[in-house]
Amino acid sequence: MGKLVICDHPLIQHKLTFIRDMRTNTKDFRELVDEVATLMAYEITRDVELETIDVQTPVAATQGKVISGRMLGLVPILRAGLGMLDGVVKLLPAAKVGHVGLFRDPETLQPVEYYTKLPTDVTERQLIVIDPMLATGGSAIAAIDVLKNVAVPKSR
Repeated sequence: MGKLVICDHPLIQHKLTFIRDMRTNTKDFRELVDEVATLMAYEITRDVELETIDVQTPVAATQGKVISGRMLGLVPILRAGLGMLDGVVKLLPAAKVGHVGLFRDPETLQPVEYYTKLPTDVTERQLIVIDPMLATGGSAIAAIDVLKNVAVPKSR
């Protein structure tokens, strides 16, 4: 089960202010979104499990920590989530990427799935859903439901 992480770091708050400012040009907006995504990835991976391994440094043998447990997967909700993807990939370059496409039905205002493409080993991965849009949370819930239907191993 996922954990709610509130990213209230001063750098994130600072950059969000400029993202929201109508005077911010497109180039700066994209760079700020990328930077905020990187900072958010740092925060949301704080509790990722680590394991100790032996490593040989140029000076001596020692032990170090590496990410253990389930591999990570990134799933941006199309299209808005794509703007944050590169910022997250900077910190998690080994993560595989999938996509969930949703649009809001103009009459019912409910999210409608139009595309899903996930890594073939999705059931082996801990997934991080990427989406900058949050109003009612309907799209995020719909994307998580898609992932639960596809990625969660069915009990026998």
